[in-house]
Order: sequence, then structure tokens, then C-alpha cells
Amino acid sequence: MKRKSEKQIPEATPFGHNPFAHLSSEGLPPPPPEPIPEARVAPSPKPPKNRGRVDIVREKAHRGGKIVTVIRGFVGIGHPEIESLAKAIQKSCGTGGTVKEGQIEIQGDRRDEAARILTEAGFRPVFAGG
Repeated sequence: MKRKSEKQIPEATPFGHNPFAHLSSEGLPPPPPEPIPEARVAPSPKPPKNRGRVDIVREKAHRGGKIVTVIRGFVGIGHPEIESLAKAIQKSCGTGGTVKEGQIEIQGDRRDEAARILTEAGFRPVFAGG
């Protein structure tokens, strides 16, 4: 029930109203051409590109008797990507680790798990040292 004191709301303009209808497209570049449906070909799976050799070393010296897996020798990648690789290795190993001076340090002897993840990322891991 409506009271007499309530005012009715006037109807708004329809949604079909386009405020830019009166503008012209003169001076704008033409739109890109539509892709031809026949030209779409399923991309062939590319083999992972070789992103270079990385050394995986097990170190114990100067660490209070604790074993640490050190991954070094990254060439051509930035610090954020090294950090994301370190995080993936830590998560799969269930251990802690850090990135220092462009090297990934993982707690414990986790060389096999680190090599698997680095291979999936396109690197060529090599076990170096003792």
C-alpha cells in the first residue's frame, strides 16, 4: 500500500541509450582483421627449451653440521623467477630454504626433488661436488 505522501519515481531512460553514438571514428586506426577459422591449427607441443645448466651441490661445511642443497649457476633469469623456483622446490620437498646471491639453498639433502622440478622448468640440472 502506498501512502499519499510518497512520491513516485520517474522512469529512467532505457538501457539502449548510447552516449557515444554521436561521435565519429574519423582519424582512428582501422580495427584488426578477424582471424580466419580455417587458419586455426592446434599448436604442436614444443619440447621444453634448454634454459642452461644449473649445478646442484650438497654442502655441509660452515653450516653447523647441517646438510644444505645449493642450486647455483642460473644464467639469464631474474631474481623473481629464481624465488618462484625456490618456492616450488620448498613446497614439493616440505622443507625451508632461501635465495642468497642468486643461489637457491634448500634445507636437507633434496637433490633428486630439486632436479625433477628444474627439469620440468626447462633447466639441465647437474649433480656437482660431494
